[in-house]
Amino acid sequence: MVVQGQRRVSARIQEKQEEKQRLVKRRMELLGDVVKGGAGNEKGNNVYSRKKRKSAVDSEKKDDSKNEEEQNEVPAQTTSSAAAGDELPNGSVVNVAEKSDTARVKETLRLFNKHYLQFVQEEEKRCAKPTVNRKASKSKSKKAKAKKEEPQEDSKAKAKRPDLKAVSKMMLNNEMLFSEKRIGDIPGIKVGYQFYSRCEMVAVGFHSHWLNGIDYMGASYSKGEYKNYKFPIATAIVLSGMYEDDLDNAEDVVYTGQGGHNLTGNKRQSRDQVLARGNLALKNCVEQSVPVRVIRGHKSSSSYTKKVYTYDGLYKVIQYWAEKGISGFTVFKYRLRRLEGQPILTTNQVFFTHGRVPQSVSEIRGLACEDITGGQENFPIPATNMVDDPPVAPTGFLYCKSLQVAQNIKLPTNVVGCNCEGECVDPRTCACAKLNGSDFPYVHRDGGRLVEPKDVVFECGPRCGCGPDCVNRTSQQGLKYRLEVFRTPKKGWAVRSWDFIPAGAPVCEYIGVLKRTEDVDVSENDNNYIFDIDCLQTMKGLDGRERRLRDVSIPTIDCLDRPEDQRSECLPEFCIDAGTTGNIARFINHSCEPNLFVQCVLSSHHDIKFARVVLFAADNIPPLQELTYDYGYVLDSVCGPDGKVKKMACFCGAADCRTRLF
Repeated sequence: MVVQGQRRVSARIQEKQEEKQRLVKRRMELLGDVVKGGAGNEKGNNVYSRKKRKSAVDSEKKDDSKNEEEQNEVPAQTTSSAAAGDELPNGSVVNVAEKSDTARVKETLRLFNKHYLQFVQEEEKRCAKPTVNRKASKSKSKKAKAKKEEPQEDSKAKAKRPDLKAVSKMMLNNEMLFSEKRIGDIPGIKVGYQFYSRCEMVAVGFHSHWLNGIDYMGASYSKGEYKNYKFPIATAIVLSGMYEDDLDNAEDVVYTGQGGHNLTGNKRQSRDQVLARGNLALKNCVEQSVPVRVIRGHKSSSSYTKKVYTYDGLYKVIQYWAEKGISGFTVFKYRLRRLEGQPILTTNQVFFTHGRVPQSVSEIRGLACEDITGGQENFPIPATNMVDDPPVAPTGFLYCKSLQVAQNIKLPTNVVGCNCEGECVDPRTCACAKLNGSDFPYVHRDGGRLVEPKDVVFECGPRCGCGPDCVNRTSQQGLKYRLEVFRTPKKGWAVRSWDFIPAGAPVCEYIGVLKRTEDVDVSENDNNYIFDIDCLQTMKGLDGRERRLRDVSIPTIDCLDRPEDQRSECLPEFCIDAGTTGNIARFINHSCEPNLFVQCVLSSHHDIKFARVVLFAADNIPPLQELTYDYGYVLDSVCGPDGKVKKMACFCGAADCRTRLF
C-alpha cells in the first residue's frame, strides 16, 4: 500500500545529491531519529502485508509569477522545486528516488487531496459550531444573542473554496510538481488522463489557472529555454462550453478567445474582446507554430466537483480572426487541429458518455455470475469472464460480509463508547474523537472520506450513543460503489468499480476468518488470501514500513520498545484468512503503484492486534479502473514448505513495477 506521504522532487544538482543526503542523514542521527526503511526493491512504503504463508525471514531482515499576476491567478510560487536532500518547510527531507513521471504526478495529486480534505474538515468545523452552540445553550435563554450571531460565521465559512486553499498551500510550501510552464506534453500525463478539478491541474503544472481558459507564458520566460520565441505564448486551453461561440468537432476545434464573458453562467458575451494576454498568446502560437494542450471539461454527477477534465492531446493553432459574435460583440476565434500520431480520440473522451460502463445486467459482456454475494451486499457484485470459453465464475469459497472469528480467539468486550446523541458533532466532547487526536478522522463530503492515513482510526462502536449515520462510522456503512469481479489473462480474478470513487472514500473491508498466525498451516498450498494484521509493526516502521501520523491515543506496546535483537518476537500474532470464506476484498490484486491503501480501524473494541482491515481510495479513481493495493511483501521473504525462498513475478504493469511480488 502506498501511504500519502511527502512528494518526491527531482534533483536539480545531481552531483550534490548523495552528499546532501549523507549530511541530512547525519543530522537526523544526531537528533536521534534515524528513519529505517527499505531501499531499492524492498519498498519503503509498505504498511500492512498480505502474506501467502508465514515468512521464513524474521523481522530483523530489513532487507511564472509576473504573468500569473496579470491573469489574476492564485498566489504564485516563490521558489522552484526542491533539490535532492533539501529540507522542506514542514521539516521533512526530500528523498529522491528514481521514480517514474506517472508516480510523481500521482504523489502530487495525493498531496493535493490531503490538503483539500484538511480544509474541508476545517470548513465543516466552522459550519458545525452553530449546531454545537445551540445544543449547549438549549436550556439557557441568555445565550440567544450568541446564537443569533453564530450563523454569520457559518455563512462566511461556507463561502470558502477548499480546493483553492489547498493549491495555495502547495505553492506556499513549494510542493508543486512542475512550477514552471512548458510547451508540449507534461511528463507523466498521457492523452486521456482525467482531472477532477481545475486546481488539480494547477498542482501538477498542467494548466496554471483555476478559472481562465487560456494558460500562457509571459515575458518572464524570454531569457531561458524559450528565448527565441515571441511572447506571450499559449501552452494550454480548457474547452468547457462556457462560451456561446465555441465549436467542438473533436479533431477540429473553433475556440473563442477570453474576455467579455458574462460570468453569471448564461454563456453570453457582455462586451468586446481585446487582442491581449491569452488572446494574443494564441495568435502568437499561429505565427510560431506552437502546439497547445487541449483539455475538455464536462459535467459529471459522480465527481466530487461535479466536473471532470480530460486531456485530449496537442493541437496546432492554424488560424485566427475577429468577428461579431452571437451577442453582437467582437470576439476572437481560433481554429485548432489535432496533431497526428497521437492516441485516437473516443466518443467517451470528447462527450464524456458512460462508455463501457454497463447500465443493467443485460448489458454486461461475458457475464459468469449475476451476484457472487447472493444478495448480502448493498449492491449485487457480478462476475465477468472474457478470458475463458465458456466463461466460468469464481469458485472454492463462501461469500461472507462479516468477519468470522476462530473458536480459540476471544475479542475484547469492555470498550467504553461516547455519550453523543444522534450524530457526533463536537470533537472536544466526543470520547471517540479524543482517541483520534481530538478530531474526527473523516469529513462528511461525498458520503464520508478519510482525511489521511493514520496508524489507527478509532470509530464509534456498539456502545456509543450516536446512530448508524454518524460520520465516525464511515467504514461500517457497507459498500457504496458498484463493484465487479472480472477475469484477467495473467493475474486471475480482479476488481473494478462502475462508479467514480473519490480519494479517501472507503471501498471495502478485508473479510475472512480471524485466526492466530501460528494456526495457519504453512504447508497449505495455494492459499494466497492470508492478511497479516501488523498494525504494531507499522507504528515503529519495522521491515521497511513507512510510519504514519501518531496523533492518536494508543496503549503502550511493550514489545515495540524492546531492543532490535528481540524484535523478532513481535511478528504479527493474528491474521485474516480469506481462503475459503471471504468477501470482495479477496479478489483485489497487488500493484506496485496502487490506487487503494490499507487502514487499521477499531470500532467494537480497542485492541489493535484484532484491528479491522479496511481498504480506502488513495486516489480519485475513475470508473472501470482496476482496484489494487500494495500487498507489502519484502523480497525473498516467502518460503515454501521445503524452506526454500519462493519467487513470484509481478504483472501489475505499473511504470515503477519492481517485477517481483516476492
